Amino acid sequence: MVKITKVYTRTGDTGETGLVGGRRLPKIHPRIEAYGTVDELNSLIGIVRSHNAIKEPSLRGDKFELILEAVQHKLFDMGAELATLPGDEYEGQVSFSSDDTKWLEDVIDVMNEELPKLFSFILPGGSPMNAALHQARTVCRRAEREVLRLNTEEPVNLEVIKYLNRLSDALFVFGRWSSATLGEIELLWEPGKSYPNWRWDE
Repeated sequence: MVKITKVYTRTGDTGETGLVGGRRLPKIHPRIEAYGTVDELNSLIGIVRSHNAIKEPSLRGDKFELILEAVQHKLFDMGAELATLPGDEYEGQVSFSSDDTKWLEDVIDVMNEELPKLFSFILPGGSPMNAALHQARTVCRRAEREVLRLNTEEPVNLEVIKYLNRLSDALFVFGRWSSATLGEIELLWEPGKSYPNWRWDE
């Protein structure tokens, strides 16, 4: 387990940060950008959970909450893996595998079976939770791009990339499923929709 005894260390005041194993990198290094964006995504999942916590009744006896919590734990595992340079792996370190992506695919498939067919793209919004899930989806796409960028310079576990790709799909489905389950509105994109006919001074 991680033991945190002091919040600030002053060791990052020169623009570098420590990685697992003790080596240091500039905070603008692609590796730091990658796991930093994963951390941002994790925070957004936390916002989604806070929206879910106030829903009455809760979504399917809190099954959705358990799914979101599992994703948050996996994102922390991912951050730890990305914060470890090749050669600095430690005994017992968690590494992503195809099983992680398969678990997400199973969740997506079960939820999708309960949803009506979709014939248009969806506008983020309709409810605070739906909007937060779409924001998480777009940040997940950015995290995927950051990890891909890192992979052009240093080798990355490809299962991490697969998981992020599938997680963005999952977050899209989570948004649809939560809206449908709670009876909330789903906003559809209408290509070429005209501007509203109004005047500011009316």
